Amino acid sequence: MRLPDPQVALRLLLCWLGVLLGGAARASDFDPRQGIDPNGRIPAIERPADLPNPERWRYIPEGRLKPGNVLQRFLVSSMIAPFVFYDSDVGVGFGVALVDIDFREERRREFAGAFLSYTTEGQQNYTFVWHRWIHHRELPGGGVLLEERSRLRAAGGYERSLTRRFFGIGPKTHEGDETSYRDSRGFVELGIDLALPDPGDDLVLSLGASGEWHDLGSGHVSGEPNTEEVYPALFAEADPAGLGFLHAGLRWDTRDSQINPYRGWFVAGNVDAALLQGGGDVGAVWTVSGGRVFGVPALFHDGGDPGEEHPPTDTLAVGLRTQFTSGELPFFELPSLGGSKVERGFIAGRWRDRASWVASIEHRFWLLPRGFPIPFTNMIRVERFGFALFYEAGAVAKDGAALFGSHVRSSYGFGLRASLERAAPFRVDIGFSKDGVNVSAGFGLSF
Repeated sequence: MRLPDPQVALRLLLCWLGVLLGGAARASDFDPRQGIDPNGRIPAIERPADLPNPERWRYIPEGRLKPGNVLQRFLVSSMIAPFVFYDSDVGVGFGVALVDIDFREERRREFAGAFLSYTTEGQQNYTFVWHRWIHHRELPGGGVLLEERSRLRAAGGYERSLTRRFFGIGPKTHEGDETSYRDSRGFVELGIDLALPDPGDDLVLSLGASGEWHDLGSGHVSGEPNTEEVYPALFAEADPAGLGFLHAGLRWDTRDSQINPYRGWFVAGNVDAALLQGGGDVGAVWTVSGGRVFGVPALFHDGGDPGEEHPPTDTLAVGLRTQFTSGELPFFELPSLGGSKVERGFIAGRWRDRASWVASIEHRFWLLPRGFPIPFTNMIRVERFGFALFYEAGAVAKDGAALFGSHVRSSYGFGLRASLERAAPFRVDIGFSKDGVNVSAGFGLSF
């Protein structure tokens, strides 16, 4: 192996030190309170007069825009965070999130995150996610504005689960019908969301493409049969599965936020078309959904004030989603109920068929509207901390017409809600149903 020239190595070292010291000099002038009150309140700002749909742009104060490289921004806009989660389908999970919400130092215009986890039931998950917001505006007085409806997105990863459950197809399956299978899944996806015709407008177009590869095998749930033994023909048709999807959606959306809304409504139509499949089949899942969010009287706080950029607001949210299929799809791609987002009182995939519907209502209320600082650092603050109560009902059937006569399943429960900022909600839900209790956790609201 040839060693580098000492002079070249010295120049590289000096350049690297210059980058670090230059970043440190910039970071030393950073004020984490700029644009933020000591109690976490963010004063409202005046939007530029030429800004289209000004209420749809999210304000990020200068105190959350620390300069410097990824190490110098640690605990402000870059983090290495261990996390623990639980899902009845895969057990207790432990992992680490490597997150940079100011990826490539573009003033919060880009996000990148890598997530690695392992659970007590043997699930492994390695995922990378990237977003770039299309519309971004610097403010003369400090801080930036982001229009969160329009973005480019990409993701990829690998997941291996030893304990996927399958209870059969149709609305009359029983809890005792449980089987399990192993699923090793690799995926990559690209997409764009775009508000039309102007930034922040109500009409949002979504387009994307993705590829998935599944390798199925014997499940590891103790005392339960393998899916390939109970459903050999169904299993053989799905293993292995290579799928190429085209995704398209159109949404009319008046909500004040796409991630954590406090008011407004939406109606949307989406198609996920598996146009490329290993066996030559073609199939698609068609989704129609809608929802509304209402601001309601606060239970444990005063609701903030008109001079606040993001006042704490308790909400009542209602949602409805129905799905239908056409063509041929592997059994694991059929519409399902149960898990962390729909019918949260049931285990993931508890009900599955070619058509489904689910209706949800959730009361979200803040217990600590100003949150609290994270110990041992003056940089990170939990902005909100609260709870939610929810109820859900839904059904599956062989087609849309049969949904009207299909048996309705329901679940209810409560959950914890916390957020570092409005665009980063975290939840833990405990759901109850006739099957028992299901616990799930994750980032983002369920609907």
